[in-house]
Amino acid sequence: MTLSVYRAAILHFLDDPARQLDSSYEYFEDGLLLVADGKIQAVGHASELLPTLPRDTAITHYPQGLLTPGFVDTHIHYPQTEMIAAYGEQLLEWLDTYTFPTEQKFADKDYARGVAERFLDELLRAGTTTALVFGTVHKQSVDAFFEASAERNLRMICGKVMMDRNAPDALTDTPDSAYRDSRELIEKWHNCGRQRYAVTPRFAPTSSPQQLQKAGDLLREFPDVYMHTHLSENANEVVWVSELFPESEHYLDTYDQASLLGKRSVFAHCIHLQDREWQALSDSRSKIAFCPTSNLFLGSGLFNLTRAEAEGIEVGVGTDVGAGTSFSILQTLNEAYKVAQLRGDKLSPFKSFYLATLGGARALDMDDLIGNFTPGKEADFIVLDKACTPLMEFRLQQCRNLFETLFVFTMLGDDRAVQETYAAGQLRHRRDSNAVPQTP
Repeated sequence: MTLSVYRAAILHFLDDPARQLDSSYEYFEDGLLLVADGKIQAVGHASELLPTLPRDTAITHYPQGLLTPGFVDTHIHYPQTEMIAAYGEQLLEWLDTYTFPTEQKFADKDYARGVAERFLDELLRAGTTTALVFGTVHKQSVDAFFEASAERNLRMICGKVMMDRNAPDALTDTPDSAYRDSRELIEKWHNCGRQRYAVTPRFAPTSSPQQLQKAGDLLREFPDVYMHTHLSENANEVVWVSELFPESEHYLDTYDQASLLGKRSVFAHCIHLQDREWQALSDSRSKIAFCPTSNLFLGSGLFNLTRAEAEGIEVGVGTDVGAGTSFSILQTLNEAYKVAQLRGDKLSPFKSFYLATLGGARALDMDDLIGNFTPGKEADFIVLDKACTPLMEFRLQQCRNLFETLFVFTMLGDDRAVQETYAAGQLRHRRDSNAVPQTP
């Protein structure tokens, strides 16, 4: 067993701070994180753990660092990396103008692999170590993604888009071909190393009832896979769904009738929900991906996080690249705070960092593996640099407590704040080399 030891300020969460703040997190102003064989061995105060180590133990010290678990992105589209920040449309027009033409390129596996490589490097640069990811309708786009992710030994979930109507011919499949391709990908990639699979109907308007039923068949045959789709993102979209599915009680019912709700079902956006939909999500233990950057960029609306909390629904944050305009979870939390402000609510920085770490892990039903520094969990963690920019360094010097420090990171932070990113105990991104080797 090779032990690696990291010294810095350390923060991780044990529960949702909205329930009980004081017992929801542990913070070690001068802490040690012990890692061996890709797993967390211990975390605690340096003063308590240093005497337990052999005298010659090498320690990597970050005097200006804050260690947190790796960020979790609960909704993102890797094929849209190249069209991030595309101007000027709302959801349905944006899909036709930018998304569908871009996604047609992913019929070429080599092209898809090149984008997947860039996409994963950007995630790591932003401190994201786990993500729930859309591919395209092409089976080879998912093979390309998983191959690139497996090489980096990342904890990722991805799925082939199912889409048999209301899209260009080059991007449509059929209920049977979508089922067949998805099944083959599940058998090849689900639980292969750190990879997992998500059955991925794009959204109800682009899947016939027959195709949604096929998605439900996959969930019955493989009960531990995920289901990933969109729900009630845009007001015009909701109207369109009611026209396409006149026999459904509401938008969510289009999925419910196909048995697509459950504890590993993640619905992105959920802005324009009816009371019955909130209740059904809660009763089924389904999860929500809150995508504030995308929702503001496309003018979709303001997600009601307070309502989700009241309904007992687990929520994670999603960048939703390419409608989202940054891979950075810190920037996404910036926008989440503003969404809450516009709703007349408050989003504390403790809740923000919970959503980005343990909350995201819970939303992906992975909190037994990732999300905090409980011994035995996978060693996915990042080093945030308190001196990453002159302004950040100056502003943080004025902070009086942890609350203010975390809030500054969510307001001013971006990929520059991420000094290093580790996945399964291995360094996968280094912004620079300010770490200082030390022996006690």
